[in-house]
This record gives sequence, structure tokens and C-alpha cells, in this order.
Amino acid sequence: MRLSNVIVKKRLLLILILGLCVFAVFIGRLAYVQIFQNGWLTGKALDSWSREIPYEAERGEILDSRGKVLATNMSSPSVLVVPKQVRNPSLTAEKLAGVLGMAKQTALADITKKQSIVRITPEGRKIANDKAAALKAMGLPGVFIAEDFKRDYPNGNYLAHVLGFAGIDNQGLTGLESYYNDGLKGQNGHVSFFSDAQGNRMSSLKDQYIPPKSGANLMLTIDSRVQSIIERELNNAMATYHPDSALAIAMDPNNGDILGMSSKPDFNPGNYKNVPAEVYNHNLPIWKTYEPGSTFKVITLAAALQENVVDLNKDHFYDSGAINVSGTQLHCWKRGGHGSETFLQVVQNSCNPGFVALGQRLGKDRLFSYINKFGFGEKTGIDLPGEGKGILFNKNKVGPLELATTAFGQGVSVTPIQQVAAVAAAINGGHLYEPHLAKAWIDPNTGQTLNRIQPVEKRQVISSATSKKVRDALESVVAQGTGRNAYVDGYRVGGKTGTAQKVNPNGGGYMANNYIVSFMGFAPANNPQIVVYVAIDNPKGTVQFGGTVSAPIAGKIIGDSLSAMGVKKTGGGLEKQTKWPDQPLIKVPNLVGMRKEELMNSVSDLRLEELGNGDVVTLQSPKPGVKVKQGSTIMIYLGDKKKP
Repeated sequence: MRLSNVIVKKRLLLILILGLCVFAVFIGRLAYVQIFQNGWLTGKALDSWSREIPYEAERGEILDSRGKVLATNMSSPSVLVVPKQVRNPSLTAEKLAGVLGMAKQTALADITKKQSIVRITPEGRKIANDKAAALKAMGLPGVFIAEDFKRDYPNGNYLAHVLGFAGIDNQGLTGLESYYNDGLKGQNGHVSFFSDAQGNRMSSLKDQYIPPKSGANLMLTIDSRVQSIIERELNNAMATYHPDSALAIAMDPNNGDILGMSSKPDFNPGNYKNVPAEVYNHNLPIWKTYEPGSTFKVITLAAALQENVVDLNKDHFYDSGAINVSGTQLHCWKRGGHGSETFLQVVQNSCNPGFVALGQRLGKDRLFSYINKFGFGEKTGIDLPGEGKGILFNKNKVGPLELATTAFGQGVSVTPIQQVAAVAAAINGGHLYEPHLAKAWIDPNTGQTLNRIQPVEKRQVISSATSKKVRDALESVVAQGTGRNAYVDGYRVGGKTGTAQKVNPNGGGYMANNYIVSFMGFAPANNPQIVVYVAIDNPKGTVQFGGTVSAPIAGKIIGDSLSAMGVKKTGGGLEKQTKWPDQPLIKVPNLVGMRKEELMNSVSDLRLEELGNGDVVTLQSPKPGVKVKQGSTIMIYLGDKKKP
């Protein structure tokens, strides 16, 4: 059947319309893609062409309170490879292996991976600058050097547990590096370049550089003058007594600033992988918990004075050497007892039965109320990871015996930092501060302060008047009691000794002949500027008493620290009461200007060490007026200057 022209024309028109519709759809889709999806598609294309060479941000430095650098950064580049740009894989692998000290086959496997960018690791991570320079000089196609940094601790083991360390990816892992990681780490940058599917650089597209942003510098409350003294004394203690461990904390009692903190054994943060994890993970001043012993008596004393249950000078106690509580004999360290004594003498003599009596006068509700107010049983909030909180008796389960032992520091478990914060409150007017290490955030480019961290006062625990009574009593402990070895002439030191039994970790009560000996001291007693706590765990080759081992160490730290801090010596304190086998203190006479033949009549109780070849004393050390032990050595410098 023949189709009419009309039908043919209609069909052609329909086909034309359909064609135009299909064409319109294609045009519309193309317009949509070109106009509305242009940015998205361009981004996708750039992403597929883009290769990024990362630039690591510098971590902020950590500084002491006077700006001394404690943690900084060293340039330590890393090696990256764009496999498609490598022209001669075998030769490139051989060159990389030679510089980086790796097997050629390992290098070859890396640079032939089906990836856009390959990081050569671990041999190519954080390499020395001379190796990076050698690779750059070779000009190997496809091999790039990325700017990285390695954390550097210029003082070695100094302040190790407090600073902590950062890992290979520049992330803080322990200590302050971990606690303040977000502020220290900064923001990484990169250089982007573009290449086609064959790896060839696309010269028509410019490289893009996003600079890294350094982290802020962290200024600490740590005073390196104090910290260096602590490090020196603890190192001496480790060499002298070979203890299981040793620790010390120094704090400003008026605001909670930590001036120094250290524990031994320690480690070099830059080589933390070479020491056991239990060494670098255990920051003993904040982590270690143990029965405090007699240093805890400061809390019982403060509570008793605040509650007016004792007059230290008028009230008396008879110490027979032991006291019976619920059928248990609780002994004084002096088994024969001290006899009749005032409660001030109870404090001076660190008499356990006398403190049991104070605990009984207070009762469990009041005693445990003050223990809680002073911050025990909870974390202090110090800005370090890993803080412990100790263990206290459940008050509902405290009977007469638990009350008695708690009063003299046995049966409770505390941390060193809790003790320091609590004693600081007892002697600073009664204010409990949160211990802290961070002082301010500093802009690394301008040196301007970004944020100054303010002290945090938690509460007032005792009155200012009570605090003064505590200070006076503890000053007498150092001048006339068990803490005499911490006495520092001219600085009015107060404090309390501690000799704590260690619980047997295998059960069965306490360990024999194994004690943590400690001393808690502060000075000046009339206006405290520093609180120092020293604890030596199981010292060898000596009598294990806090007054024998720890008190002299604390005394040296206190005296030298105050001198370094510019705190002047003053008079008006209690004179040290010497007891056998103490050596009496004598004043050094003025020898300057004397002739050699005149010296023997002036220094019969002292030894002289002569330097120089003259006949007249031109200089001496120690200076005139300083009190030293009988038999001490005086250095004299001899010259030709005649006596005026």
C-alpha cells in the first residue's frame, strides 16, 4: 500500500520533533554540566591530578617560667615518592637504599606501588639533614623531600616525666606533651602540584602552597634554678643510697605553681624507646600512692588546732611508748616512750600515741571531714595525665583502730602531690590551691602572651590564725625536733619527717626493713615561699628514717632554692637545738686580712684549706657570719696584700 505524501510528511515531522527533543535534552544536560556542575567537576579533576607534599607544623616550644627552652624542634625531613614520575625504578631504588640504609628490594617495592604518593617508611621518616641534602643533590625524578620536624629535648633527662615526649607523627604521648597536645601541635601545610595519568607535571596549572601553622609556645611555672637543684640532689641520693626510687616536688604555696618536680629512675625523652614503659609511664609525684606516715600528721595537727581540741603549750600527754586501741598496741618510734610532754613536744617528737590522742579528741567525723577538705581521696587536678587519687577508709567502716592509725598516717593511701597541696594549704593561711604547671600560652612569632593561666583556689580549709599556729609548730620540729637535719640557718624552715611502712604487695601486712622515708618542708616559716617534699623509697646502707635521709636533702633544696630565687636570709627564727650525735653550729669568723701565723688562734674548731702562695688571707669561703658544723672546711685564698 502506497503511503500518501501527507502521512510521510507527518512522520518526518514527528521524527524531527523527537530528534529536536533528544538534542534539547543533550544540550540541556551539557549546559547543566558546564554551568551548574563546573566547580564540582573541576574540583574532581584537580583532585585526580593533584599530588600533595606535606609540610609538618612545628610543635610549640615548652619553656620554663623565665623563658628557658625545655622542649623544641629539630628539622628532620622525610622522603616521599610519586611512583609514576620515577623514570628508572631500579636505579632510583639503588640510590635510595644507599642513602637510607635499606635493602634495594625494599626500596624498589615501595617506589613501584600503585599509589599516587608513597611515603618511604620507616627508613625515610625523620632522616638527618645530611641524608636529605644527599638525596636532593641526586635530583632523582619522582623523589621528594618533605619538611618534617623531630622533637628535641636539649637537657636530656631533665624534667623528663613532666615534659613527657612526642611520637614520630609529632603527637604528644605522655606528660605535658600529651596533656596540652592540642595547643602545641599546630596545623600541617602542604605543596600541591598537578600531573596527568602518566605522572607528567602539568605546567599549565600552578603549584599551590598552604603554609603550616606552628603551635603555640607553652610557658611553665617551673623555675629551672629550682629544678636543677632538685635534679642534683635526687641524683646524689640515688648514688648514695641506691633506693628503689626517689622523688621531689617544690611548689609555691601561695598559688599552686609547681616550681620543680622530678622522680628517679628517669629517662631521656628523646630516646624513650630505649627504656621500659613502666619507667616513662609512671610519673611518681602524681601517680604513686602509698601510706604517707608521719607527714600526714600535719593534717591531724591542723584539724585539731582549728577545732580547738588542743592547746599545744598547755595540754600534756604521757607517752609510755605505746597506746592500746581496741586490743591493738600502737607503738611510738621510741619504744621506751617520751614520758610526759606537751602536745607541742608530741609534734616535735613525731609521737604516734600522742597523735592517736588528737585523733580521738577530734572523732572520726571531724577528722575525716578535714581529710576530705584538704583534698585527699580525690585528684588534685594537676595538669598532667595519669594522676592517682589514693584510697581512704570508708567512714562508715571506721572504728576506733582505723581512726587511730589514720591520725598518724597509716592505713590511708595518698599521692605525693596531694600531700604537697594539703600542707601548702595548712601553712599558707588555709587556702587549698590546685597544683598546676602551665603558666601561659605564647605566640611563637611575636612572643606576645596569648593566654595567661590563673591560679585556681578550691576552698579555704582552716583560718589564717590556725595556719600560723601550724607554721610555728612545724618550725619547732625543724629547730628542736625530728626535722633538725633540714635546718637552714637564716631561712626559718618548718617541716615534718615521715617514715612510712610499705604494704607487702603479696599480702601479709607490712614489709620488713623497707620504708619510704620522707620530709615535707617549707620556708621561710613566717612567710612561706616554697614547699618541698622529698621521698626516698627503700634507701640502702643507712638507718631508714625520714629525719636521717630525706630531711638533709630537703634542707639543701630549700636553702639553695630560696637563695637562687633571691629570697634574703633573715633573723628571728628558732635556734637549732643540737642533740647527740648532732655537731654544734658555729659562726665562721672573718679571716680576711689575717696573716697565716694568726689563723690557728682563730679557727680551732674549723679546718682550713689554703689556696695561693701569699702570706695574707685575701678571700674566704664561706663568708664571715655563716653558721657551719664544727670541723667544717673553710677555703682561704692567700695573697700578698698586707693587713691594714
